[in-house]
Amino acid sequence: MRDAKRGPGFVRLNKFLADNGVASRRASDEMILGGKVLVDGEIITQLGTKIDPSEQVVEVDGVRLESDPRERRYYILHKPAGVVCTNEVRETRPRAIDLVTDPRKGRIFTVGRLDEESKGLLLLTSDGEFAERIAHPRYGVPKTYLVKVPGRITDDAVMKVREGVHLAEGKTSGARVLIKRRTATSSTLEVTIQEGKNREVRRVFARVGYKVQSLTRTRIGPLAIRGLREGKWRALSRDEVEALVAKSGPDAESSELAMDEHLDERPAPRRAGARRGGARRSARGGGARGAVRGGPRRRGGARRRR
Repeated sequence: MRDAKRGPGFVRLNKFLADNGVASRRASDEMILGGKVLVDGEIITQLGTKIDPSEQVVEVDGVRLESDPRERRYYILHKPAGVVCTNEVRETRPRAIDLVTDPRKGRIFTVGRLDEESKGLLLLTSDGEFAERIAHPRYGVPKTYLVKVPGRITDDAVMKVREGVHLAEGKTSGARVLIKRRTATSSTLEVTIQEGKNREVRRVFARVGYKVQSLTRTRIGPLAIRGLREGKWRALSRDEVEALVAKSGPDAESSELAMDEHLDERPAPRRAGARRGGARRSARGGGARGAVRGGPRRRGGARRRR
């Protein structure tokens, strides 16, 4: 009977949330445990729950999820200073997601964050798995920043940044630092990190005695901000999405699926008479121009850099 209920129409609830851009699978599990996910009007807290998206209604924080997960969206934005990376509807400051004006974007969110004062390359997507692969430190996707600090930075301070400094979460793994310009009044450096702790670059330089005056992210993996004016956006091409995923190291999809297989699998209960409709708000959205249908795929035979 369990096999019958696990027919082709059923998918894991956390995967359905990730495919609809709510969060990564791991973060979706936390939302499920926290009682933030409803199926047919009932709160679901059981990990491993399976649902039938064609028959059941899923809501997160009052928003009904019904966008086609096969039509995932990927954007690059040149974020200006003063713009925040949040989906909070009550936010009064300018939001990065609102700068992407594609009417068919659906529900998107930022991949990682740039703080309000920082600017530069920002990725936005509806694909939770993609966001996890790019943003999480364990995948080691390098992020490059142009950093300006006051005064002539010392060689000793640069060496400490390269070797790693101690923050509240522990010691950083170090950074690649190139000195672009150094004068008596200011120093400009190109800094590449692979961890991405909260406000890591600013905190690292503060730890060695320098307050960052300006911070611009110029590159994520192979993708650069060059040619995109501040405040502008565009959809990523299939090749760009594949290149970013390839840069995120060994494919984690199979290992994450294997981990999920150890969870209890129970189809979500169906409320009598439940049908698809009647939800308060909809997260409906079509595919943007340049969106990648079917999600990112690694090109066959591509060699990983060691």
